[in-house]
Amino acid sequence: MSVPSETSKQTPMKPVGPRLVIYRIAAWVTGVGLLALTFVALPLKYIWDVPGPTTVIGIIHGYLYMIYIVCTLVLAERVRWRPVTALLILLAGTIPVASFVAERKVTREVREREAAAG
Repeated sequence: MSVPSETSKQTPMKPVGPRLVIYRIAAWVTGVGLLALTFVALPLKYIWDVPGPTTVIGIIHGYLYMIYIVCTLVLAERVRWRPVTALLILLAGTIPVASFVAERKVTREVREREAAAG
């Protein structure tokens, strides 16, 4: 008797359409914004006492993160992720480099599930 794979245990997902591409763009833009904030703006503020970039890049990253949240939740609804999974992916936008890792894993999982579905 064979053991069902993890993919077959998951709830069937709705067609993803362009939502995956939009999520990927949002993840990359959010990740780049967070890297700029962390490795450019914050050192400028705390090492060289130049607070301007922190304010500007911080506000931009905040808006980009809100877009990332919406894109992630829309994709989560389509793919039918568990709430904990969606929350972990949402938190990836707050840790430098994590949004890039999450984007790769999400893309791989969604493409595998799409291939398995049809």
